[in-house]
Amino acid sequence: MELFSIIMLISLIIFSIAVSVVKDLLASVIVFMVYSLIMAILWQQLNAPDLAITEAAVGAGITTLLFIIAIKKIRGDKK
Repeated sequence: MELFSIIMLISLIIFSIAVSVVKDLLASVIVFMVYSLIMAILWQQLNAPDLAITEAAVGAGITTLLFIIAIKKIRGDKK
């Protein structure tokens, strides 16, 4: 399990950098969603299921949905 946690932490660092580097807004939101899912997995590995569920629901679920709706409204106003 320790190797899995190390791999997840390295991927977490990579995705956190990728969120800032990616130029496309939708791609950045998707990368952020993956980041939140990895955080939820790490919280579960640390035996904190309440935080894992909250991170998955808020970080990967609601926040991603709100970002996608905002991007859709911004792109719709430009047309």
